[in-house]
Amino acid sequence: MGETAGNPPAAGAARDESTLADARASFQSLVRTIWRLRQPDGCPWDREQTHASIAGNMIEEAYEAVDCIESGDAAHLREELGDVLMQVVLHAQIAADAGEFTIDDVVRDLDEKLVRRHPHVFGSAEGARDADAVLDIWDEVKRAEREGRNAAEDGAASTDGANAEPAPEGLLDSVPLAFPALMQAQKVSKRAAKAGFEWDTVEDVWDQVASERAEFEAEEPGSDARSLEFGDMLFALVNVARKEGIDAEGALRASTAKFRRRWAAMEGIARERGERLEDLSTSELNALWDGVKGGE
Repeated sequence: MGETAGNPPAAGAARDESTLADARASFQSLVRTIWRLRQPDGCPWDREQTHASIAGNMIEEAYEAVDCIESGDAAHLREELGDVLMQVVLHAQIAADAGEFTIDDVVRDLDEKLVRRHPHVFGSAEGARDADAVLDIWDEVKRAEREGRNAAEDGAASTDGANAEPAPEGLLDSVPLAFPALMQAQKVSKRAAKAGFEWDTVEDVWDQVASERAEFEAEEPGSDARSLEFGDMLFALVNVARKEGIDAEGALRASTAKFRRRWAAMEGIARERGERLEDLSTSELNALWDGVKGGE
């Protein structure tokens, strides 16, 4: 029989139960607070919200949490994770009010999925050797889940007498369209590569980048075609990152953060001199930039 979260540890294994929090009372209090806000005598703003009206809030709160992670700000991360959790509970309450599902469904489904996707921990599968092996197991279980959903949908279509059968879920369909562009590009290219649609070497991908650049430069400046070719060039560069084991989204975020840090330092130097960056020449700005960069 497979292990469950409540089973004792295997011989020789030790678990640190001091970090196992009992959040039942606190979580239920939060659920009740959100429920109360949505009642007729609750908050007018909370009552009128829909999944669509606060969809952007979910993204905003997640990014604010990521900012805390990247800056190593544990104190504010605690607060921002709470804001993310509020979005989850609020969306679940909106769904409950519409008779769609409840927060209990969300939590139960998540727990079952985590157990199902970790057969090397909770099941009879052989233990994973390393993190890469875990990801392989995860992908295999997800593939089986996708095939199961497709089979269930095919069965439903055959019993309800529908003339047109729904298209089965494709390999890329579960990658959210709302993902940031670089993240989405790397996710879909990784899945395509696992299916065999892949370059042999990273040098081959660099050749593709050069080819896409040539196509970009061949298009009329300012045209839609030139914009599309620029996107193709970026997509090829994302695949360079993937082949190199680099997270393209994280790499660009880090570079942008570095630029902002250096720019802020330049502004500080200019203020000390009684100057504004906007009033400096390009050569003066470059000299400031080089000075800040050299001092890092």
